Amino acid sequence: MLTMLPTSDLTIKKKPPRPLSPNTTKALLQSLQSYNTSARTRSCLVLSVLLLQFLLLLLSVLFSSLRRQPTLPISSSSCSSGTVYVYDLPPMFNSDLINDCDSLNPWNSRCDALSNSGFGRRLRPSWYATDQFAAELIFHRRILHHRCRTSDPSSASAFYIPFYAGLAVGKYLWSSNHTSRDRDFHCEKVLRWVSHQEPYRRSDGWDHFIMLGRITWDFRRSRSGNTDWGSSFLYMPGMSNVTRLLIERNPWDPLDVGVPYPTGFHPRSESDIREWQAHILSKRRSTLFAFAGATRSTIKNDFRGVLLGQCEVAEGRCRAVDCSGRRCTKSGAAAAVELFLDSEFCLQPRGDSFTRRSMFDCMIAGALPVFFWRRTAYTQYEWLLPGEGESWSVFIDRREVKNGTRSVREVLEGLGEERVRKMRERVVELLPRLVYAEPEMGLGGVGDAFDVAVEEETH
Repeated sequence: MLTMLPTSDLTIKKKPPRPLSPNTTKALLQSLQSYNTSARTRSCLVLSVLLLQFLLLLLSVLFSSLRRQPTLPISSSSCSSGTVYVYDLPPMFNSDLINDCDSLNPWNSRCDALSNSGFGRRLRPSWYATDQFAAELIFHRRILHHRCRTSDPSSASAFYIPFYAGLAVGKYLWSSNHTSRDRDFHCEKVLRWVSHQEPYRRSDGWDHFIMLGRITWDFRRSRSGNTDWGSSFLYMPGMSNVTRLLIERNPWDPLDVGVPYPTGFHPRSESDIREWQAHILSKRRSTLFAFAGATRSTIKNDFRGVLLGQCEVAEGRCRAVDCSGRRCTKSGAAAAVELFLDSEFCLQPRGDSFTRRSMFDCMIAGALPVFFWRRTAYTQYEWLLPGEGESWSVFIDRREVKNGTRSVREVLEGLGEERVRKMRERVVELLPRLVYAEPEMGLGGVGDAFDVAVEEETH
């Protein structure tokens, strides 16, 4: 049985009348005391009515506070960046999609992958078989319990739309029987609902944001024809001002913000993070570089094939894992993480798009990513990764590798032990920002990927 997300009860309610101020109460008492003895009966009656009204007001305020979902008290110090309001969407836009998890994929059920609020099946403490497209569920669960969530939309600095667009659109991506109308159906309806909300009408969506669990290109269908890929969600007028958190962004769209792909590591506490950091920093690594992936036989001069060729001639300095089928996606990419734990570097060519989950599996294992396209990372995750890419990664121009003028092995061997050590320390330092914590309230003193994204958005 799926672990369902809690529902929110965030309908806008009228504010209760303000209680009497101290000055008003004082003036009232003075007025009552000025009555003469003959008016005592009337005075007592008036005082009784006022006391009754005060008690009713007190009960009203108390009842109103009890109806709100429990959240941590918001203080100016802990929420200096601002507060966030979470819309209570109709269930067809999130929970109904989860309830229909058996039909979200034409090949197999996604119920196991989407269980535990997006973490998937637990493998061992802090490790899950997490699906790379589950970020919508993970964000929704966390933001419902965020310390800076408010149930008062008038006080919010940002508004979150918990629409599982990746699931809604992904359901119709793979079958020729489905049309562009099917892929736009939920998207059009959610924007119609949101556009009628007062906060959206007030700002035209400029202070709204959403998490989309698939890459940006799945939501950028440029034409209405059924043969075009994906949904036109991001081109719909209602999305023109809304910030989008995505596992892969369009570098030329300032409203697209890149956030990490979910990996299988979800630390339970700050000590979990610290212990894992110490482990990967001290790990002895017997392999210089590694590659986890599969060739693309349909692509002419496939660059992955070139890299596998360089791995084969590296005389034991390289190891590869063939990720054809589901070997590198099932069980939380355990095969890939195990490979990276034993490697100094991991090769990160582009995937089906420019980014790969493998990059994050690599970094949480303490290996140093080697990129061949700048769009794989440097123009993607600017909120989470330092701008000076050379401090935590290696870039090799793919054209020089293809034409044989540069050897991956020679480049990596020439970096020097001291530089590699400093780069690994930087990667290990960044690790909390690359993972999604297990506790609903986060890790406390350490901000994870979710905390960083929400703080930046509400600032």
